[in-house]
Amino acid sequence: MIKLIAVDLDGTLLKSDGSISLENKAALNRAKELGIKVVICTGRPLLSVAAILDEMNLREPGDYVITYNGGLVQRADTGEILSEKSLTKEEAIELYELSKSLDLPCNLLDLDNIYELPYPKGRESWYPRTKPALPFVPTTLEELPEDSRFNKIIFCYDENVLNEEIKGIPAEFYQKFTIMKSRPILIEMMNKEVDKGEGIAVLCDLLDFQADEVMAFGDEANDHAMIEFAGMGVAMGNATPALKNIAQYITDTNDNHGIAQAIEKFVLIKTEHSE
Repeated sequence: MIKLIAVDLDGTLLKSDGSISLENKAALNRAKELGIKVVICTGRPLLSVAAILDEMNLREPGDYVITYNGGLVQRADTGEILSEKSLTKEEAIELYELSKSLDLPCNLLDLDNIYELPYPKGRESWYPRTKPALPFVPTTLEELPEDSRFNKIIFCYDENVLNEEIKGIPAEFYQKFTIMKSRPILIEMMNKEVDKGEGIAVLCDLLDFQADEVMAFGDEANDHAMIEFAGMGVAMGNATPALKNIAQYITDTNDNHGIAQAIEKFVLIKTEHSE
């Protein structure tokens, strides 16, 4: 029986216009009413998903959220951190030097801010365009305290340029860090132990749930680990071919209520019939 439903946001729960369909909302609310944990699992920080949690009624006691691609597991109502895996300033310097060698803009993210380090000439980060409401802080590495910790480091820029430049990332960086694409214009770098599958595993340990009691929805490369972890891994109809290849089920697209269709098929009918 499914006890936890993990849901990615962009390209999964959210439609192309950024809204949540009434069908998806109703299906997830019904699942929660049946005692199933509904957990947003995203690369975004908590501040960026607060409004979505409110809209989905997922900020009550007993609700959880997984942010920074699994690097942070939190109570959704209080923000209390239950698990955190981050990067040191030394690692941030290493990744910033990589960004300069690739001629790509770099941003550092911690729990409170998004730091704008000096960008390459003519290549400013596109991240402020995607998250204009978040606190962006211009700074330099020298101005940051030595004990700084960062939840992730990103390169956000034009898709074609980004795809070409990241071919130059040396293999040793993939061995030292978790590096993945979460959107066509965004590559994310995190602590090597971070991925959405690990984040869900931490939460399952806390709740005494098993992997086969988890259903997970995703569409992109950063959802790969949680689709593999879950007993029922569901790829959206608009998901990447690689994700579809490892999923147990492929549902409809994010614009056609794919989440609701799969929850109705595999969770609601079975659970309600067993009552």
